[in-house]
This record gives sequence, structure tokens and C-alpha cells, in this order.
Amino acid sequence: MEYTTLGSTGMEVSRLCLGCMSFGTSEWRDWVLDEEESREVIERAIDLGINFFDTANMYSMGESERVLGTVLDDYDRDSQVVATKGYFQMDEDDPNSGGLSRKAIEQELSNSLERLGMDTVDLYQIHRWDYDTPIEQTLRALDDAVRRGQARYVGASSMWAHQFADSLRTSEREGLERFETMQNHYNLLYREEEREMLPLCDKENVGVMPWSPLARGYLTRPHEQVEETVRGETDDHAREHPYYEGNGYEVNERVQELADEYDASMAQIALAWVLDKEWVDAPIIGTSSLDHLEEAVAALEIDLSESDVEWLEEPYEPVRVSGHE
Repeated sequence: MEYTTLGSTGMEVSRLCLGCMSFGTSEWRDWVLDEEESREVIERAIDLGINFFDTANMYSMGESERVLGTVLDDYDRDSQVVATKGYFQMDEDDPNSGGLSRKAIEQELSNSLERLGMDTVDLYQIHRWDYDTPIEQTLRALDDAVRRGQARYVGASSMWAHQFADSLRTSEREGLERFETMQNHYNLLYREEEREMLPLCDKENVGVMPWSPLARGYLTRPHEQVEETVRGETDDHAREHPYYEGNGYEVNERVQELADEYDASMAQIALAWVLDKEWVDAPIIGTSSLDHLEEAVAALEIDLSESDVEWLEEPYEPVRVSGHE
């Protein structure tokens, strides 16, 4: 395993972050692993040197956090870096269980910590932008959470670059904890973040931990086979992204071709491309398979040539913004 410093936090994290959306209960989504199977994947990740885990209160409606916390309780907690998120409404009968008001942040962070079995989470992130709450109020609530010792650092997820820039300037002006990380949508099939968000993060030394580096599985197998998987058949969210637009088919085929040349899997080539980007700290890999987990870790050994990177990128065409609207 390789390690890197996450932005300007000083924390050392594995180059791969294990995303925990696929852990919890299949009652939430068909492709999610139940507790025992989730444990096997998490424990194998630790064996492989992964020390960075990203979850959220909405994943399996809290079960992901609970399962992750239960497994990590059998290990040295100080050696693990745990991130979770809040924003989406958790109780349909309680409108204050979602959003980024002070009330929502305080009660949902407290609930997340209880499920995780932790007094302090290493990184607490806003899952999306809240258009109904002024960012200054959100940042003050997050700053207080850090001062209370409930979170060590705070981060953000998909939003417009101007919103993120405004957040950073507000923190600077008001003397509040700033967003130290950006968890954004970025992969070979979706590169719109290269226009503004990623250069901004690079300039501000913000840690970047992209979600969906494998395009929800579309970069892991030939495009005609994607629909044959359980997730391909049931994951409506994947169809909301523009992976099938532009020259997505050609990018997919080039990943196939390069995988054959490197004697690697398509997933490894797609991950190697993300890892090659200097502004990326740790892509978030979601997996429901031990084999796929080990395959992802092996991608760290692949060093793509400059010409290979250019060849993979060449067919890309701009697509509609996706992930935070």
C-alpha cells in the first residue's frame, strides 16, 4: 500500500479510500452487502493496508456506519482514518433530519458518532450544498463541532466551484474551520471537474478524494456487459450520469484495449489513470467483492506512460454537469 498526506490536514491516508456505500443491508439497495459479507471486505482492506474509510449517514440509512464501526472496533482505532457525511434527510417525518442547518448538523453528527461507536470522527463532510441555509451558518456549526471534539476536520462534496471558493473565503474571513477536502465526481468518463474545481483544490491545497472513479462499474467491463451485473440492472443512479453520452463507448473500448496490453483488468487501468493525476489524493473505491478489492489495490503498481494517458483521454467530449445538481 502507498500512503499520502490528505491535503493540508497532515493526516497520512492510504492512496485508496474504501467507500462504504456497498456495506449495510441489501434491504436498502439490492447490490449492498449485509453485515457478515461487509465485514469480510473491510477486514481484507485493512489486511491490504487501507486505513481510510468513507461512509455517510444515508448509506443503508445508518447501517453502513454501524457495520463499519463494529468492524473497526476490533482493531486499533487510532490507526484508522474514518470519514462520514451528512445532508440527505434521514427521517421522512422530520424535515430537520436533513439539510445543513445547525440543528441538522448537530443532531445528525451526534447520531453518526453513536452508530460508529466513536467520540470523534476524523473527517465530517457535507454531502451536498444546501441552498436553504447560508454557508456561514453551516460553517459556524461545523467549526463548533471541531471545537467540541466531535470532528477533527471538515470537508465538502460535489458542488459548483464558485460555491466552494465562497466557502473557503468565508472561513478565512470569519476565522472558521475550512473545508480541508473535496469529494467530487471524477473519472475517465466524467472530467468536467478539470475545468474549475480541481485547479481550485490544487491552488488551495485541498485534499481530493473522488467518488465513482470507475464510473459506477461502467469502466470495469466492456460496455455491452455492464447491464448484465446486479448493479447494472438495478442502479438507476448510474443512468443519471452522462457515461453513455459523448464518446463514452470509445473511452470504454480504449480502456479495454490498454488493459489487454498491460495484462491488467479494465478497472485497474481506469484506477491507474485517476491515481496518475497529481491533484488526486485518494480515490474512493466501492466494492462488494474481495477479488475486486485486491484488484484495485494491485492497480497501484501500474504506471501508465504519458502517451497512454493521452490516448485514453483523447476521445473525451464535454458532457453535462452531473453529481451535484
